[in-house]
Amino acid sequence: MKATGFLLVIYGLLIFSCQTQNEIEKLVPEDIMIGIYEEIKTPFKYGIVLKHPDTTKLVDSPTIFRAGNKWFMSYIVFDGKGYETWLAECENLLDWHTKEKLLSFTEDTWDANQKAGYMALVDIEWGGKYEVGTYDGKYWMSYLGGASEGYEKGILGVGMANSGSLGKSGIWTRLPKPVLLPGDDDARWFENDKIYKSSIIYDHEQLTGYPFVMYYNAKGDTANYESIGMAVSNDMKQWQRLGSGPVITRQKGICGDAQIAKIGEVYVMFYFGAFWKSGAFDRFACSYDLVNWTDWQGDDLIAPSKDYDRKYAHKPWVIKWNGIVYHFYNAVGSDGRVIALATSIDLKAGKK
Repeated sequence: MKATGFLLVIYGLLIFSCQTQNEIEKLVPEDIMIGIYEEIKTPFKYGIVLKHPDTTKLVDSPTIFRAGNKWFMSYIVFDGKGYETWLAECENLLDWHTKEKLLSFTEDTWDANQKAGYMALVDIEWGGKYEVGTYDGKYWMSYLGGASEGYEKGILGVGMANSGSLGKSGIWTRLPKPVLLPGDDDARWFENDKIYKSSIIYDHEQLTGYPFVMYYNAKGDTANYESIGMAVSNDMKQWQRLGSGPVITRQKGICGDAQIAKIGEVYVMFYFGAFWKSGAFDRFACSYDLVNWTDWQGDDLIAPSKDYDRKYAHKPWVIKWNGIVYHFYNAVGSDGRVIALATSIDLKAGKK
């Protein structure tokens, strides 16, 4: 071998070694993952905390946040025609009461019959205040939007809405056009059929180079499964995809409905899995940079075990308050589709 060829081989090996080392450094070690699991696990199922009085209507996708001395939950209702977004309030995280509608049906718009909203910019600090941040003097919400009637029919994309207040605003103001669609020129292979739930955080450190980071699950026209991808923004209105592929996928079934929390130096993504093994269940992954995620390989955080969640126990929103972990999730079973709660301690035992 000539000297030049030998040097090229050595250089290539060094580059490969550096790339491999960088990939290893981005992984979250197993002992850290186990420690996170021990911190966030919620083995005690409290039961149903919110259901629609009309059992033919489906309640779904809780987002929990705090304003003043009250807790609020944005959630969605499917009535057979499509999604609308509602707000409930509570003082103790247990006894929820519906307050008002935030997003409703409209006529002759791109999102006429689908407006499934998810509160944006909620404080991600574990055990923090869980208040909602603002940008440009407004509160923001992303939503799954579409014109077709039915359960997630037709073209589905991401819309944005905003309001000047929380809990007193009524119907929110929507941007006239979607911010992400599966038919966009820059749509990737795993998202060019449908885009579903989105979740937006305010990254003050700008680890991606942008202050606003969106995670969303989507399905491709040649990949008949849902994966979680990323997009970023400087202004909550213009969004661009990040990376060439999904950040979480099993290449079958569903990975979706991401929620981000920060525990120490570790970012935790709560999400649900479905159909890559039996049923639907809640999982988590961890990251140091919001881009590269180490998927938990251990037990589910939540899985079907009660009559009210015997079919599905999924779609998490997890917080820690006064030393107790509260894991809100969508339960499907004997009571239809409802919002249920599991906790890190047995709250029912404390009531005896």
